[in-house]
Amino acid sequence: MQKTINCRGKLVSLDTPKVMGILNLTPDSFFDGGKFDDKTKIFSQVEKMLSEGADFIDIGAISSRPGASLITVKEELERLIPVLKELVKSFPEALFSIDTFRAEVAKQSIENGAAIINDISGGNLDENMFKTIAKLKCPYILMHMRGTPETMNSLANYENLTTDIIQELVFKIDKLIELNVSDIIVDPGFGFSKTVAQNFELLKELVILKKIIDLPILVGISRKSMIWRTLNVTANEALNGTTALNMIALEKGSNILRVHDVKEAKETITLFKALHN
Repeated sequence: MQKTINCRGKLVSLDTPKVMGILNLTPDSFFDGGKFDDKTKIFSQVEKMLSEGADFIDIGAISSRPGASLITVKEELERLIPVLKELVKSFPEALFSIDTFRAEVAKQSIENGAAIINDISGGNLDENMFKTIAKLKCPYILMHMRGTPETMNSLANYENLTTDIIQELVFKIDKLIELNVSDIIVDPGFGFSKTVAQNFELLKELVILKKIIDLPILVGISRKSMIWRTLNVTANEALNGTTALNMIALEKGSNILRVHDVKEAKETITLFKALHN
């Protein structure tokens, strides 16, 4: 497995699991939508996550929650780029990932200081994404999803969940490799075109996916419905469940945890490392 990714000339080792903190600029995200709606709140949250040990900050300007309606490219750029420019200027050592499925947004983000593109659609929603990533020569997070945020819940029919997901990911990985994209991170897409039961099955079999695909794995289960529906709580009450499943994800081989709560994720990694010393 590739052990490092090249982020704007900085080699980041994935020998030790890393934490990606979530910054949603959207008013309608499932957990913290509208929470960071002005410059002071945004900068305070980024500073907090970095002080708690976030290795990456993942900025999203368009909601991907189930049933979310899409904004235009223009709206996404207007919401994202001014904030990104200010953050890059204020936190020059930070590594910013951009959560987008649009090639033009990816292009302008990297040109304005972002380091990584995190595409929930795995190239499905913009035919120019893979070629754009190849030109940008940046790390690319390839997530598994079927359909769009509006339709994905109706597309959770699999003959064999893990096998089907692996096949769909490998097909895209081969395309990216043909384009000489070298820094690929795989996200199996918990919560996207998968039922609660399927999410748990996928987590249980994550080690199989990692062994066959042999690329760094990102797991994003933070406060998702697989947790709060199972525990019969709310997303606000799902931190303990998130921590429990993040430890399982690490045991199964996850290299990056994408989370709302950085401090708790870093503590989980510290305990994981102590357990495996």
